Amino acid sequence: MRSGGCRCGAIRYEADGEPQHKSLCHCTDCQASSGAPMVGWASFTSDRFRVVSGTPREWHGAGASFRYFCPTCGTGLYFINEEMLPGLVDLQIATLDDPAGCAPEAQVQVADRLGWMTRIADLPEFARYPGS
Repeated sequence: MRSGGCRCGAIRYEADGEPQHKSLCHCTDCQASSGAPMVGWASFTSDRFRVVSGTPREWHGAGASFRYFCPTCGTGLYFINEEMLPGLVDLQIATLDDPAGCAPEAQVQVADRLGWMTRIADLPEFARYPGS
């Protein structure tokens, strides 16, 4: 079983079993909703996912897309689209208690990937903020 939740702790969830797939999504919808160039997702079957505390807020995007987030701290938590991903709930990997144990295996929607993301490995790296 995997568990996770929002940053402030108001929302907690659990998902049983192994994810159906794990990916980094570069679509413009994920970019706009997260404010980030991509979002990591782990898909679990709907019948193996449950919110165990708190009440997430739902936002209906385009088509059959529904995004769920914490109304207190704003953390994006999960995504449901029955037309595109029937029977699945996509959990944002970074909201898992152990996100390191759920590494993405693919990149999807790369047609929308920001051009500079293809060169991300070329940027200098710092263990913490430079100069600290």
